[in-house]
Amino acid sequence: MNDDAHFMRMALDEALAALEHSDVPIGAVAVRDGVVIGRGHNCRELDQDPTAHAEMIALRQAAKAVGYWRLEGVTLYCTLEPCAMCAGAMVLARLPRLVYATIDPKAGAGGSLMNILQHPQLNHQVEVTTGVLADEAAQYIRAFFAQLRADGQRH
Repeated sequence: MNDDAHFMRMALDEALAALEHSDVPIGAVAVRDGVVIGRGHNCRELDQDPTAHAEMIALRQAAKAVGYWRLEGVTLYCTLEPCAMCAGAMVLARLPRLVYATIDPKAGAGGSLMNILQHPQLNHQVEVTTGVLADEAAQYIRAFFAQLRADGQRH
């Protein structure tokens, strides 16, 4: 298994952890020199915090591990294309590379709806790889929302 698939599998494991507290199953891991230095899963419902996205949690942990806000040499693996907030944080952190599994056609800011990560007027562009374990990541999210609809709930 290549490194991207290996680390995306870890992000998928994080996504499943979000289900334990009824959050959307999205996970992320931050990797530097082949070592996971940050991990997160959605905790918006758990923390009642609109910024508690998997990516933000993993980025914060990575910055603590590195001891600096610039995340040089770090690759972030996410199960879903980042939103505008998370993509902006990646640019501000000078993240060199993002690997995400599946697109988010309603809020994606990594190339589908908009592309903050590679906007030519910003002072940093993030290298992006997409589609790694995309079907599995998309299935987790589809199943989560299908269950909510079946239960008559909305998220």
